[in-house]
Amino acid sequence: QVQLVESGGGSVQAGGSLRLSCAASGDVFNLLALQWWYQAPGKARELIAWITKDSRTDYVGSVKGRFTISRDDAGNTVTLQMNDLQPKDTGVYYCGGEDYVNRYWGRGTQVTVFS
Repeated sequence: QVQLVESGGGSVQAGGSLRLSCAASGDVFNLLALQWWYQAPGKARELIAWITKDSRTDYVGSVKGRFTISRDDAGNTVTLQMNDLQPKDTGVYYCGGEDYVNRYWGRGTQVTVFS
């Protein structure tokens, strides 16, 4: 089992930055990837950034060039640096992880971007 806990959400003016962190504990070594997901109000959750066990990263087009995912050397903390935030980025951000059997979720952290 894996436990994921997000932190770092909040409110920011458009054009500003926030840094989200996800602390992973438990069977972290078995995770294939750690991910950040985004859910806008009334919409489905969507994958926006991920980092694999061998540190390959990728992003969806809407955040590419603005968001950066990284992981500490121990592999237990994943960070999402979000720059040039816009009101469209407002929503709940979830940390996710998966191994060969299960998918894991954090409880999410709210990000609000005001113009």
